[in-house]
Amino acid sequence: MTEYLVPSRPSQAEFTEKRSTFIGHVFPVETEAEARARIDEMKKKYHDARHNCWCYLLKEGPARYSDDGEPQGTAGQPMLAVFQKEGVVNVCCVVTRYFGGVLLGAGGLVRAYTQTAKDALDAAGVSAVRRWVELEVACPYSFLERVKLACAAQGGVVEGIEYAADVAIRALLPGDEAGRFQARVTELSAGAFQAVELGESFRAG
Repeated sequence: MTEYLVPSRPSQAEFTEKRSTFIGHVFPVETEAEARARIDEMKKKYHDARHNCWCYLLKEGPARYSDDGEPQGTAGQPMLAVFQKEGVVNVCCVVTRYFGGVLLGAGGLVRAYTQTAKDALDAAGVSAVRRWVELEVACPYSFLERVKLACAAQGGVVEGIEYAADVAIRALLPGDEAGRFQARVTELSAGAFQAVELGESFRAG
């Protein structure tokens, strides 16, 4: 997988249905431990609420959810479905319900929990995490600007430049553009120098 979607930031959203108040929180998380910590944090914060329903979905891990006392299938699973439908991973969502005295029925609960989770996700925003390849080009000073332009042309960014007898340019390229950048550098220099791959990472952007 060269790209996946995550929440951009923690967020909060509120939804009211027949006097019941639903407070949704979305958190970017990397691990189950982090997700569980966020759930515990919300349970403590809203300890006086009737329900603190939750779900989390990890790219390299499980998807879990809890109805926390609501009728089975009316809260955690519909919340989880929001993130699955949007293709968002590494996310934890907690929806707190303060009961307003009017029963919503199973359909009403599903709609309310779904809407609150979606509103919280919309408030968080979504970022694409892409695979980036780090490369280094050691070349004469006369090629510096041409290498920088070649990097920009492939959607890359120059991370750093070291000045010595020659100049060493460290560049980050989107995973699917790294090969084209390497080919362009070889072409520019007629094979006199190359873009050498140093490693890769996943970054939101």
